[in-house]
Amino acid sequence: MYIKRKIDSALEDWKNDSSHKPLLLRGARQTGKTTAVRHLAEGFDYYIEINFEKNRKIREAFADDLDVKTIVSLIEYQFDKPVVPGRTLIFLDEIQECPRAISALRFFYEDMQSLHVIAAGSLLEFVFDDLSDFGVGRIRNMFVYPLSYAEFAGALGADMALERARGAAFDKPLPGIAHGKLLEILKSFLIVGGMPAAVERYVETGSFLAAQREQDDILVSLKEDFGKYKTRLSPDVIRHVLTSVVRQTCEKFVYSDALLGLSYVQSKNATDLLERAKLTIRTDCCNANGVPLGGDLNPKSQKFMLLDTGLYLRESGLNVPEWVNEPPEKFVNRGKLAEMFTGLELKKAGSAFAENRLFYWHREAKDSNAEVDYVVQFGDKVLPIEVKSGVKGSMKSLRILMEEKNLKLAIRTSEENFGLIDDAVRILPLYFIGEYEDFLRKGSV
Repeated sequence: MYIKRKIDSALEDWKNDSSHKPLLLRGARQTGKTTAVRHLAEGFDYYIEINFEKNRKIREAFADDLDVKTIVSLIEYQFDKPVVPGRTLIFLDEIQECPRAISALRFFYEDMQSLHVIAAGSLLEFVFDDLSDFGVGRIRNMFVYPLSYAEFAGALGADMALERARGAAFDKPLPGIAHGKLLEILKSFLIVGGMPAAVERYVETGSFLAAQREQDDILVSLKEDFGKYKTRLSPDVIRHVLTSVVRQTCEKFVYSDALLGLSYVQSKNATDLLERAKLTIRTDCCNANGVPLGGDLNPKSQKFMLLDTGLYLRESGLNVPEWVNEPPEKFVNRGKLAEMFTGLELKKAGSAFAENRLFYWHREAKDSNAEVDYVVQFGDKVLPIEVKSGVKGSMKSLRILMEEKNLKLAIRTSEENFGLIDDAVRILPLYFIGEYEDFLRKGSV
């Protein structure tokens, strides 16, 4: 089965761009990069897929002077398919296994720009360290993440329900039955997560346990990669730090971990590695004085989370039979799930051609600490987003931030239906947090 993805339209835009650059897909293993390219390939007359991990002989084509015409000729010879600019798509998969092929991408742009070339791989950031001639400005990057909530709902056949729900507004909430259905889908999504293999298994079987077996396989393969990281840190240290990230998800991260025997330096180096491998996502603390948000960071405060809620819950030891019958609102409020889900949806909602960063706000003051879960850029303004457990709760920190920075608009997101707190604070259901910009613009903010 093929699950429609947001990146499908981005790939089509790239294909139809007359001045397209070679495209490099970046992301963790098993996030659906290869499947998306094969789907795109259906629109070409000829498709050549080169897997450098499986086909070691083809590496010889990139061994000499990186002359594009010679490389193309050798590819045609080995695969017995014509390479015709505008009609042929060449896919260089697992390209990290052939660094010379990464270097060659720039020459495809310089010498054969009309040819469609896509490359993908994992652990690419570690390979880049050893490349002095990577084609900056001549290669387009696309970042691929696990499925979003909307993509998961579409895989379950709920596209019509989603489309109807998009007709709601802050002053026009959804009927209770529609809101309840979307919350039930959210509960399933949190358990299954967005890794394509786990989603496909769940769609096929309707079984959370079957999805978990896929999650187990994914986690094993991701951990096996630790030995491939170019570092002096042992795989065991990286595993310990992954455990620390799971335990401290969406909290100010404390690097030194006496329980796991980790020093600050070990933990800092390992979190950097996990982030570069795209297995963890960092949220930086900023002062929210204005845009761009990255201009006034607090370098001593970061949060981390895994790239997927399903993998997080599985790594945490989720007992599906115990949780599966709980109402959605009780399930969502467990631990840091709502905050984690929100951050991941915000990450996925941005442009596929940029590596979107996450920010939160924190103020330390005597007897008056305050923290807002996320701040994003909306137009030319700072927009705070507060994630709430349940339908009640103080918004003291949110009010402090808005008053200090003179902010006129904010979002509260939880399992609540659409609503208005006052002229400044809008309530947006969790399942639509990735579409906050559309709802705010529709409301003529």
